[in-house]
Amino acid sequence: MPTRAYWSGNIRLSLVSIPIQVVPATKTGAKISFHQIHKPTGARIRYQKVVPDIGPVDNDEIVKGYELEKGKYVLLEDKEIDKLKLEAKKTLDLVQFVGVHEIDPMYFERPFFVLPDDEEDNEAFIVLREALKKTKKVGLGQIVIRGKGTIVALRACGKGMMLETLRYADEVKKPDTAFSDIKGEKPADDMIDLAEELIKKKTRKFDPAVFKDTYDDALRELIEAKAEHRQIRQIEETRPTAQVIDLMDALRKSVGKGGSGREKKSVKRGRKSARRRAA
Repeated sequence: MPTRAYWSGNIRLSLVSIPIQVVPATKTGAKISFHQIHKPTGARIRYQKVVPDIGPVDNDEIVKGYELEKGKYVLLEDKEIDKLKLEAKKTLDLVQFVGVHEIDPMYFERPFFVLPDDEEDNEAFIVLREALKKTKKVGLGQIVIRGKGTIVALRACGKGMMLETLRYADEVKKPDTAFSDIKGEKPADDMIDLAEELIKKKTRKFDPAVFKDTYDDALRELIEAKAEHRQIRQIEETRPTAQVIDLMDALRKSVGKGGSGREKKSVKRGRKSARRRAA
């Protein structure tokens, strides 16, 4: 079954207009989801919208409320909100181009594949794809989805292109604020050198297939076991015991090196630092 388009329209670059279709690049149905069941009767639990001391209410009696302060709301009707929605313009104007690595990963939200919507004439599509690839640039613009404007980034991707929705600036927290309480002196250079060597030793080409969702696999096995009425095998995980780890020694062992006399001073510093963290 062909994938339903998330958005369709035209990319506009100056006087050039390129018809495209945007389809999801991810699958949403791969994960297991549950319903809540009333165990004594086996009936599925349903939810109702209720008002305390009144009971269930109809949808046409419900409005949206924005809380200004505790207990004080501004009420908005759906028709008032609908008036603010943007017109579903079917054009993606590329208004700016940036380097492929200039956008912080925190801003990226969802990826989509971009396909040419004109099978007979996709020359302009290919020209834009190759230009983005050669310049190593990403095109930025905005599209309207369900009445709301969304920032998007367009980049070359294999034989096609990829569009990624971006978060607005006020939706992203500043890292300086999150990391403000992290303190500590600069570690010894030889410790950093060992860490770098460990990173180089474990550097591989990215292959997402290497990483498995073991929880999801175990969950599927449990469901199949219950469905087939066979005995379920339980696997217990052992927890590591708490201990103070010598950081320098751990790094050295990771890269296959033994200790030496000239490194004792750095080891001692590492132990002191580890003890402080443990305390």
